[in-house]
Amino acid sequence: MASQQPDPTRPSGPTDPTDPTEQSLWRPLRLLQDAVEADIARLYAEAPVEGLRSSFVMELLRLHARGPMTIGELAESVHRTHSALSQKVAAMRRAGWVETVPGADARSKKVTLTAKARAVVARLAAEWEATEAALAELEAELPYPLSRVVADIEQALARRSFHDRLSAKLAEDPRWH
Repeated sequence: MASQQPDPTRPSGPTDPTDPTEQSLWRPLRLLQDAVEADIARLYAEAPVEGLRSSFVMELLRLHARGPMTIGELAESVHRTHSALSQKVAAMRRAGWVETVPGADARSKKVTLTAKARAVVARLAAEWEATEAALAELEAELPYPLSRVVADIEQALARRSFHDRLSAKLAEDPRWH
C-alpha cells in the first residue's frame, strides 16, 4: 500500500477550529510558487552560480537588455515598488552582481551590471527561457492553464476590485467594527 503524502495546504498536528489561518484558498498557490522557485534555485546551486538568488534574475536580465537604469526605472520596468527594488539592489550589490554609477546629474545614480554578472547573463537567459518552456509544457498538460486563470481573475477584478470585495465582506462582520 502506498504511503500518503502530507497535504501541504493543511496544517500538521492538531487543528484549532478558532484559528482562521488553518484554511486558505490561495495557500496552495503560494506553496506551488515556492516549490517552483526552490527547484530553480536548486539548478543555480547545482550549476553552480555562486551567490546568485533566483529572485535576482529578472532584474539582471532587464539591466542586460536595457542597460543601466535608476532604481525607479528598474522598479517600474519589473512592476515593483521603489522601496522593494532599492532593497533588492542593495542585496545584489553586496553579492557583487550590480554596482551604482553616477547618473545624468549629481543627484541620480544608475544601476549597472558588474563583470561578474555580464559573465553569466547568457546562462541566466537560458534558464529563463527554459523555465518559460517548461511552464508552457506543464500548462499544456492541464485542462485549464494557470495563465488563463490569472487572466480571468484580472478581468473579474477589473469589474470589481479585491479591495471592494473585501470591504463588503468586512462591512458584514461585526468583529471588524
